[in-house]
Parts: sequence; C-alpha cells; structure tokens
Amino acid sequence: MKVTLDDEAAERLRDCVTAGGVAVFPSDTVYGVCCDPDNEEAARRLYALKGRPSGRACAVMFFALEDALDVLDDLHESECEALHALLPGPVTVLLANRSQRFAPACRVDPSTLGLRVPAFTGALEALATVGVPVLQSSANLSGEPDARTLDAVPERLLESVDLVIDGGELPGTPSTVIDLRDLDEEHRWYVLRDGALPRERVERALAALA
Repeated sequence: MKVTLDDEAAERLRDCVTAGGVAVFPSDTVYGVCCDPDNEEAARRLYALKGRPSGRACAVMFFALEDALDVLDDLHESECEALHALLPGPVTVLLANRSQRFAPACRVDPSTLGLRVPAFTGALEALATVGVPVLQSSANLSGEPDARTLDAVPERLLESVDLVIDGGELPGTPSTVIDLRDLDEEHRWYVLRDGALPRERVERALAALA
C-alpha cells in the first residue's frame, strides 16, 4: 500500500511494523526501509529484499529522543549528554549495548547498538508520533546509491514491502556515523562516516560537553 504523508501516516507505519511488516518511509536524510527491531523474521525479510549481508548490523530508529532515553535506561550520564547534543539530527551514533537489546538489528555484534533519532521538519513532522522503535536501513539494494526520491527506490523493494510512504524529495545525504562507545570510560569519540551533519558541527556539539 502506498500512502502520502498525512495525519494518519505515523499510525499506519506503527501498525505495519508492530504487525511484523516491512515499510519504506522518508527520513530526514534519505528514504529508509524498516521493520520491528525485535522481530527476527521481519529482519530476515528486510535483509533479503535489500540483499544485505546477514551479519551486517542495522541501526534502530526512534522517532523521539525521549522515547529512546526511556528504553535505553542503562546509558551513562556522559552518553545521555552527548545524545542531547546531537539528537534529533541526521546522525547515527554507535553506543555500548550493555543490555544487548534489539538482537535482530545488532546481528553478530550484540555489544554495539546503532541509534538514529531523525529531526523531522515540515511535512515529515507527521511521522514524529510513530512511538515505537524500528530497525532501519536505507531503501536501496545493498551497495547501491541511497534514494533521495521515491522514484529512486528500487522497484524490487517498492513492490515487496507492505507499506510505502511518499515523503517527496529528501535532502539525499546519508547520516553521519559517530562512535560513542569509548565516550564514558576514555572520553573519546570518532566520526566513522562523514555525512549529513558536517564533522565540524559534530566537533562543536561534543566539545561543549568537555
């Protein structure tokens, strides 16, 4: 089913994911594909549709920072401060997954969790109330370019998922990936992939915590 962003978009996405489905949706960076991060069967289906290597992790996306902090209640103070400085925003942060949550997303490295909390503006704000986390990856075939528009999402994905949400044209640059796993004990962090949030803005945000 293909729908546009409207007042019911968040409810439709939530219902699809909680029912075990797979959806294509717009984010603050590129189009993504998502499912329930605790549903291994749904995760395997998503991986198969993308042709993604089975051991490669996906991020878990929350649609509000408060929801993420409520669930990730074992984060240390320095990590919470860093998340408040960076999120919501076009970044993926790697955290120590002390409680080994969301195994279908973490795959072969249950000690690490990738976290996304998008910054929704304009029409995309319709998705801000989804209220449940999702396992998410870019809506492309593994190794292929990211999709800025729905037309750029491979037909193989669009025809095989349970829900498609059209969010129009997106910025098109994938998220910046920041490793915070050494933040608490060693007070260090690393940019692993340059992306939508420039490195200098990451440095300014995290330097303010020192």
